[in-house]
Amino acid sequence: MSGPLRVLVSAGFSEGHAFPALALACALRERGHEPLVELSERWRKAAEAIGAEFIPAPQYVAFPGAHPGAAGPTAADAARDLAARLPDLRVDAIVADLVAPAAALAAELAGLPTATLVPTLYPVQGAGLPPFPAGLRAARSPAGRAAWRALEPATRPLRPSARWVRRVPGLLGELRAELGLPPLPPGTVFTTYGALSPDLAMVATFPQLEYPRAWPAGTHVTGPMRFELPHPEVQLPGGEEPLVLVAASTAQGAGPELVRDSLAALAEEPVRVVATLNRRGEAWAEPVPRNAIVVDWVSYAQAVPAAALVITAGGHGTVARALAEGVPVLVCPGGADAAENGARVAWAGAGLKLPGSLRRPRPLRWAARRALADASIAARARELAGWAGEHDGAMAGAELVERFAAAGPA
Repeated sequence: MSGPLRVLVSAGFSEGHAFPALALACALRERGHEPLVELSERWRKAAEAIGAEFIPAPQYVAFPGAHPGAAGPTAADAARDLAARLPDLRVDAIVADLVAPAAALAAELAGLPTATLVPTLYPVQGAGLPPFPAGLRAARSPAGRAAWRALEPATRPLRPSARWVRRVPGLLGELRAELGLPPLPPGTVFTTYGALSPDLAMVATFPQLEYPRAWPAGTHVTGPMRFELPHPEVQLPGGEEPLVLVAASTAQGAGPELVRDSLAALAEEPVRVVATLNRRGEAWAEPVPRNAIVVDWVSYAQAVPAAALVITAGGHGTVARALAEGVPVLVCPGGADAAENGARVAWAGAGLKLPGSLRRPRPLRWAARRALADASIAARARELAGWAGEHDGAMAGAELVERFAAAGPA
């Protein structure tokens, strides 16, 4: 295959996974290819601004077998519709986010190479590792890893998604049968959303945050894929004191609560505070200390490099952005995989994790003081920033996709 490749990057209707998809599309464009992006309608302008062709993603029920009677189109419906459009779109390959199973199924229906984008930690339980995503630290010794292996049956209740993941092969098998696709081969790796591509799966996180494990042959840890929407700069609080960025998360929970607790914890501390609600147009009606401001949105490109500490509910995007700028992270976990992200940050030595049960002003104040005062944490965060400066995750992913797509279907 010669000339530019037309690669469809799909994160489906997931809002939280749009940025890595856009970052990969942007890198493909920089390498001379023609990216197409399938996202919800709100991302149309962002996709077109980077020169990508935009395809609106439908909402659908991923696994109708798990929700009998659920209304609306199914993943099979969405896969058929997309597959029918692919010839006119002249797509050479599809990169499907792990939350976009319909795009992966459509690629298979059309006989196209399909890769998986994992814009988080690798969401698969590993041998000798603590239960995922319970937020426990891995052992560093052979004896400790042996202990985790021995405890695996007992720790299954700590893996909230374990029971669901065991259902996924059967549910996905039903979808595949409905579409006339053959069963997946033994050894297929499943997540809560479907199956990972055995040919190319890109894990867009820091390798320093991944516990040591045996990786499948087609899986690559690329580094974070970073993207940001343009936003006017805000006036940061004046002074010479360290700046603390408090970043609420709409996806992980602990949004207004994290802002409220952080403002109370840091009100009398020798710091400046910028708290962002990460919800455009939303106003903050509660009292704000003299050393703080609360904004609806802030450009991470402006605020993160100026910060000495980022306090976050633990969304992977915020964690990765802070570490890429060399800023220590204090994770106060919300939901989903936030506790796991916090455990990995603490394990890597680049920040701290404060359990959700302790997310109150006094423990939060103590944790912030410790994170700001510990030179080893700051040094480790700078090490990760140095790595990020030499490893562009989106560009690494684009190079992998380029080689993979040019080779054609497996």
